[in-house]
Amino acid sequence: MNDDVIQLGGKKQSTFMDKVKEILPEGGNLNLCLTCGACSSGCPATGLDGMDPRKFLRMAALGLDEEIAKSDWPWMCTMCQRCIYVCPMQIDIPQLVYNARTLRPREERPKGILGSCDMALRNESTSAMGTAPDDFVFVVEDVLEEYQEAQPEFAEMQAPIDKEGAEFFLNQNSREPVTEPDEMVPLWKILHVAGVNWTYGSHGWGGENYCMFLADDDAWKHITTTSANRADKLGCKTFLNTE
Repeated sequence: MNDDVIQLGGKKQSTFMDKVKEILPEGGNLNLCLTCGACSSGCPATGLDGMDPRKFLRMAALGLDEEIAKSDWPWMCTMCQRCIYVCPMQIDIPQLVYNARTLRPREERPKGILGSCDMALRNESTSAMGTAPDDFVFVVEDVLEEYQEAQPEFAEMQAPIDKEGAEFFLNQNSREPVTEPDEMVPLWKILHVAGVNWTYGSHGWGGENYCMFLADDDAWKHITTTSANRADKLGCKTFLNTE
C-alpha cells in the first residue's frame, strides 16, 4: 500500500481578486457564486475563446491571474451587464472583466482599442477618428446646407453646434462625419420633426469612449469630463448618448 499523501494546495494568492473586492458595490460578493450558469446563458460572449462568465469567475476565484491576463476573452466581453441582472447573487462580473484588462501593460492591450483611445485624446473633439473641432463644424454645416436645399420639407431643419440653453447635448459616432456624413441626417430629421431643442458641442462630441474599454481610468475620465464640461458650459439639461 502506498502511504504517500497527496496534498492539495489552497488557491493562489490573487492581487487581482483583492483589488476587485475593494471596489465592488455593496451586495456584489464574488464568494457567493453558486456556479448556476445563469450568467453564461445570456452572455453574447459565451463560447468565444473557449470561455464564458462562469468559467472566468471561477478562474478569478482560484487566483489564476496569469491565465486571465493571457486570455483574450475579457476583451471580447462588451460589459453589457446582462450577467448581473440574471445572477441570483448580483455578482458584478463586468467590473471583474474591467479589472482583468488592467492586468496587461497598456502597450500590450488590443491595438485597435488602444489606437482609438489615443486618437480621442489628441484634441477636444474626443473623436476616435481624430477629427478636430473645426473639421466637425465644417462637415455638419456642409451636410446640413445640402439637405436643406435638396429636401424642401427640411429647409428649416437645424443641426446646431454650441447652442446655449439647449435641452439636449448630443454626441455623435466619430466615424460618420469622416466616412459616412449622410448617416448623421436621419437623427437630425427625427429631432427636427419632434421639435427637440438640442445641440452638438464642438468639444466632446465624439460618442465612443474607447479609453473606457481600454481600462485606462485617467483617459476615459478625461473623455467623459470633456463632454460633461461642454454640456454644462452650454447649460444643457440632458446628455443624449447616441452610442
